[in-house]
Amino acid sequence: MGFATDAIHKGQEPDPTTGAVVVPIFQTSTYVQEELGKHKGYEYSRTGNPTRAALERNLAVLERGHSALAFASGMAAINAVMTLLKSGDHVICSQEAYGGVPRLFNAILKTFGLEFTYVDTTQAANVERALKSNTKMVYVETPTNPLMNITDLGAVAAITQPRGIRLVVDNTFLSPYFQTPLTFGADIVVHSTTKYLNGHSDGVGGAAVLAREDDAARLKFIQNAAGAVMNPFDAWLVLRGVKTLAVRMRQHEANALRISAYLAGHRKICKVYYPGLPNDPQYDLSKKQTSGFGGMMAFETGSLENARTVLNNVRLCSLAESLGGVETLICHPATMTHAYLSEDERQRLGITQGLVRLSVGIEDVEDLLADLDQALERI
Repeated sequence: MGFATDAIHKGQEPDPTTGAVVVPIFQTSTYVQEELGKHKGYEYSRTGNPTRAALERNLAVLERGHSALAFASGMAAINAVMTLLKSGDHVICSQEAYGGVPRLFNAILKTFGLEFTYVDTTQAANVERALKSNTKMVYVETPTNPLMNITDLGAVAAITQPRGIRLVVDNTFLSPYFQTPLTFGADIVVHSTTKYLNGHSDGVGGAAVLAREDDAARLKFIQNAAGAVMNPFDAWLVLRGVKTLAVRMRQHEANALRISAYLAGHRKICKVYYPGLPNDPQYDLSKKQTSGFGGMMAFETGSLENARTVLNNVRLCSLAESLGGVETLICHPATMTHAYLSEDERQRLGITQGLVRLSVGIEDVEDLLADLDQALERI
């Protein structure tokens, strides 16, 4: 079946009891057992819930994985994946990842004996040079947040697979509609379902999709033992959102292509970060491993004052953190999504005070262009 068909139907079959077309919200904490040791597949909702299970089946199909697990947030999913490791293990991580990732790794997980090295994963040779005898995982964000840098997943998998090192890929920015990392050799895919999978900015959640049966079994145990599970209502919201993922992603991209071209030609913009621009150095790699460029981009205004002028004067674009909703969101990474990093770290990565990130929504693109134009003219 095609992607849109699977998104609408896999895991979302009509309810066998009532015939309801939409998966019910099973808002229950526990389940009656027929007799001692005999139940209908569910015992307690931390361990398993039918609404959450439907979403997990759906996401496993869309990401072409063995199975999927839904968590209370994207960071909860990442944290659960990291507990597949043990004290003394070494992780190589994309140097330019969402700020919450190094915050989790450096401020919390290091205290449990994990070791982290941050490299530019857009060059597979950097990953190979960073390998140690105790390297057990490579964690990649592609495209990266916020500069849209792309890692060649096949090249990195060629390094990790022969060595038995897990390759974990954050696929939040593109969603499985545009990119399926497991097909390029990744072992685990993580998502903030809050973003494109939900698509409506009204729920918080995360997911991990596993290629390997042993990882799936272990992570299922961790999910239950640690308990950071997605609640039934948020699972239902993501199920609803996924049904329109294909049409939404096409419109996000169509709008982003128009806006990126406009920004690239604007006299007050220093640089645009969007791999869908034909002159972007990562255009060819993006075409090779994705089926589209998505709706995320960033642009350089040249100074904090210029960025502030834009951010304070947009009217249709909403100044807010997060991304992937139907509405266009605009933010300032240096003081918002990546505020955890030091100024020196941000400068080294290119996350300047003048950088603005844009999550392009699905509004009429002419209205978005007009809003950006009037804000930029105030610089």
